[in-house]
Amino acid sequence: MALSATTTLPHSVDRVAAIFVNEEFLRHTSEFVGGTLESFTIDGDTAGAFSTTAVRTLPTTRLPDIARKFVGDSLTVTQNEQWDAPAADGSRVSNITMKISGAPLDVTAVQRLVADGGSTRVELEGTVSSSVPFLGGKIADAAEPMVGKALNIQSQQAQAWLESH
Repeated sequence: MALSATTTLPHSVDRVAAIFVNEEFLRHTSEFVGGTLESFTIDGDTAGAFSTTAVRTLPTTRLPDIARKFVGDSLTVTQNEQWDAPAADGSRVSNITMKISGAPLDVTAVQRLVADGGSTRVELEGTVSSSVPFLGGKIADAAEPMVGKALNIQSQQAQAWLESH
């Protein structure tokens, strides 16, 4: 199932990228959806190419009942991001993978932070897949709106965060 979203934030790519890898901001977004940020690490200098790993525990209250029967009351989501060094215009690209423990789902996405004057256009393209034979497509179809919403919350919350910090 495909993920696709675009948002424009009235801030520079540097500021948006810095927020997206700020542990306090990631804790805020996790708590905003009723979860917790269990751990966060950055490997490398954020001025160039680097990677991050965020581990969150998230509630399953918004999942369909059939899904909650299989996964329980919460999920542990490990999100890895491989960030490229900034392009000449300051734009950034991060390749995102998400693993969800206890759920047969894989998420891969590319997030682009595109310099657009003094603003940043956040473009997200990706896929949700499931390895379960026969039912995998239905599982991915059911999960895609939830995964897409979770990834979009980051952009939405970034605007409020940048205005208040």
